[in-house]
Amino acid sequence: MYELKVITSFSAAHQLKEFEGACENLHGHNWKIEVYVTSKNISEAGIVMDFRVLKKHVNAVMADLDHKFLNDLEAFKDQNPSSENIARCVAERLSVSIDDPEIKVSRVTAWESENSCATYYP
Repeated sequence: MYELKVITSFSAAHQLKEFEGACENLHGHNWKIEVYVTSKNISEAGIVMDFRVLKKHVNAVMADLDHKFLNDLEAFKDQNPSSENIARCVAERLSVSIDDPEIKVSRVTAWESENSCATYYP
C-alpha cells in the first residue's frame, strides 16, 4: 500500500452551537489540514498520483472554506463546523473530486491549533 500526504491551511470563523464554553462564541482559527490518499498500485511512472493534481483537488476544497463563516456554509447547515466535521467534510468532498477507483482518501486531519486536532477516516 502506498500513501501520499499533502498539508495545506485555511482561515475561517465559526461558532459551536449547544456547546458550553468559549467556543460557543464567534471566533476563528487558522486550520492546518493534512490529507492522506492511498493506493495499492503505482503508475508506470512510479507514482500514485501527481502531487500537483492532488494539491489542485485539495486547493479547490480549501477555496470554499477559506475566509468564510463556516456556520453559513451548506456543509454545516445541520451540524457544528467542529474540527471533526471539517475533517469529514474535506474527506468526503475529496473522495468525490478524485475520480479514480485506485486512489482512496484514507484520512484527513484538521488542526485548529498547534496542539489540538481531529482526524476522520472514511
